Amino acid sequence: MRAEYDLAKLKGQRNPYAKALKKQVTIRLGMDVIDYFKSMADKVGVPYQSLINIYLRDCAEHHRKLEWAA
Repeated sequence: MRAEYDLAKLKGQRNPYAKALKKQVTIRLGMDVIDYFKSMADKVGVPYQSLINIYLRDCAEHHRKLEWAA
C-alpha cells in the first residue's frame, strides 16, 4: 500500500444505477405543505424533497390508510 495517493488523477464516474433508483415526477403541493416539510428538513438536516420521499416511503411500506377517507 502506498503512503499517499494522487486523487487528482482519478476521474469521477456517475452512478449507472442512479436513474433506476428514483424517478422524477411533477406534483402539485400546497405552499403550507412545502413550508412544513422545509421546516422539518431544517431541523433534521436533510433536503426537504428527501424528507417527503422518506415520509411517503414509510406510508407505502406500512400500508398506511387514510383515516378520513371512506
